[in-house]
Amino acid sequence: MKKVFAFLLLLSGASIFGQAQTNTVKTTIVINNSSDLDRVGEVLSVNWASIITKYPGIDTANFKVLDATTKKEVQFQLEHKGEVAIQNLLVQVSIKAKGNAKLLIVAGKPTAMVKKTYGRYVPERYDDFAWENDKVANRMYGKALETRKDNAFGIDIWVKKTNKLVINDWYKRGDYHTDHGDGMDYYSVGLTLGAGDIAPYVKDSVYYSKNYHNWKVLDNGPLRTSFKLYYDEWDVAGKSVKVVKTIALDAGSHFNRIEADYSYSGGSELPVVIGIVKRTEPGAILMDEQHGVLGYWEPEHGVDGTTGVAVIIIPHGKVKMNTDKVHLLTHTSVKSDEPIVYYNGSAWSKGNEITNAKAWFKLLDTFNQKLKQPLTVKVQ
Repeated sequence: MKKVFAFLLLLSGASIFGQAQTNTVKTTIVINNSSDLDRVGEVLSVNWASIITKYPGIDTANFKVLDATTKKEVQFQLEHKGEVAIQNLLVQVSIKAKGNAKLLIVAGKPTAMVKKTYGRYVPERYDDFAWENDKVANRMYGKALETRKDNAFGIDIWVKKTNKLVINDWYKRGDYHTDHGDGMDYYSVGLTLGAGDIAPYVKDSVYYSKNYHNWKVLDNGPLRTSFKLYYDEWDVAGKSVKVVKTIALDAGSHFNRIEADYSYSGGSELPVVIGIVKRTEPGAILMDEQHGVLGYWEPEHGVDGTTGVAVIIIPHGKVKMNTDKVHLLTHTSVKSDEPIVYYNGSAWSKGNEITNAKAWFKLLDTFNQKLKQPLTVKVQ
């Protein structure tokens, strides 16, 4: 009996020792929020090489990220940016204003991650490319739509009032213009820039490209979905121009990060506009050239509610804003092979979060401040 007890005790000790080994801290990540804003559910990039330096033996399939205070698991993603090698560790964190947080990397099998972002090529709907997170959904139009009477150019918005991913269900249902309790598509794009697309602008004319013809998914959740859209060369006032757009959407965000890389011959700058289609009825407009923020709270769309749309441009030369018969416009310029970065975003009055113009414009200001004061990271 004593031998059995001793054997069980030995097994218990081995188990405890194994657990202790599993939870041994391998690396510590210290995150600082120097801003006066609470950062809630923000996705943060941590350079993977800095982690490898501190934890060279890390098993990418067998580690966890823990909150140092609560010891609870923190959701993460290994970001590749289309490469074979890992580029960044993405984590979703909440940190109080002027506060900091500490994360621990330990060995052990992580729990299954909740997928909060998703995107895909949609061949069954005329080559759409659709993407979403737990807040918003968008799509861009592809080659197969170009020859149809219902062709459209710019960025489309699908409004949501659920944190679930809906793209696949909505395409399968084939009735996404009706709200079945989770949202709908009532946003009208047509032959415009829609909800914040970009295009060359010469002598008061928008030079639209054709729809995207090729695509590449770079990462696809659970915390960030990113992809590239490739456009064929087209004529812009006698100049042959090509563009590649790289779009990324993080969990918990109302905003896409868009990087447009134009290429053309000659060293001159190319004037471009980022536009939001304007409705016939009056809506609320915010034009803040100094801070690069263009906001629009559309007129109410009957029982469907109201959509908020916005463009926020990273300071890039002199920015001007105005309206024409079709768009609200942010004017700037680009140089060949020097990407321009901006953000576009949306919100829905029936999404139970942003319900009026004041709240929407406040969110734009807050998001812009966060862009200017990013969270800082140190790997120890």
